Amino acid sequence: MAAAVSTSQDTAEPAPAAVAPRAFDFAAYLEAARLRVEAALDASLALERPESLWEAMRYSLLAGGKRLRPILCLAAFELAGGEGDLALPTAVALEMIHTMSLIHDDLPAMDNDDLRRGRPTNHKMFGEANAILAGDALLTRAFEMVALRSPGVSAERLLQVVGELSLASGAPGLVGGQVVDLESEGKSVDLQTLEYIHLHKTGALLRACVISGALVAGADATLQAALHTYARGIGLAFQIIDDILDVTASSDVLGKTAGKDLTADKTTYPKLLGLEESRRRADGLVAEAKEALEPWRDRAAPLLALADYITSRDR
Repeated sequence: MAAAVSTSQDTAEPAPAAVAPRAFDFAAYLEAARLRVEAALDASLALERPESLWEAMRYSLLAGGKRLRPILCLAAFELAGGEGDLALPTAVALEMIHTMSLIHDDLPAMDNDDLRRGRPTNHKMFGEANAILAGDALLTRAFEMVALRSPGVSAERLLQVVGELSLASGAPGLVGGQVVDLESEGKSVDLQTLEYIHLHKTGALLRACVISGALVAGADATLQAALHTYARGIGLAFQIIDDILDVTASSDVLGKTAGKDLTADKTTYPKLLGLEESRRRADGLVAEAKEALEPWRDRAAPLLALADYITSRDR
């Protein structure tokens, strides 16, 4: 009886199993980006005179925090195809502007707060005059970071970034939002006015973070438009969560005085809509933000995760 003849099918090597794509490790990304930003912030303020001003600037700039704004800038830069540290000076500039706004917001003439990021506010440590001047110095240093400390980025792109930061930090942005916020204390405010306040006081700088990072990388108009939609969604969602936490979290958790909005008789999302509806609105805004980046989903993992993080943060 003839021996059976082996076929190629009998001897073929088994096909390799498909390898599932590695899941995005957001926690690792966030921590690595935070450490990168912290090092750049520290390097941005080398010892200079007058030392009293330098100390006040460093006190608030290096006070810690999650550094979401500069990380948003870096993530948008990467999404737009940027590589290396070209956007790092712009990311530092954005954190400087944010820190200025916190120093000034805490002043007795503004929100009159004694606690920020778990320790005394700048004016409690250095006096009101020095706190005002430290905020001013950080704001102007931010434009220095972009204009004079951004090697390798074209002048055309840097000019676009300067324009974006100017709009975000001035009357069309956070300053205008702060004025309307102060004017609205103790008054009945409708949802349209409340959203105006938050789209300017908080949302304008978050938008600048996202758009500026993309501009440094040379993002096209289509991606910029999508990022505008993304930034608007996360900007409002961020503030809604802030309003919720002001009601539900303790000062220890927040790192600032809890219940300040209630004490100042400010209109908030929970006051207008209730806690449950406010949470639903924040979730809906995050969903809209993420949908805007759907065409770039493969490269947008950090920005998509940051959007989710905004509604799940505890401080």
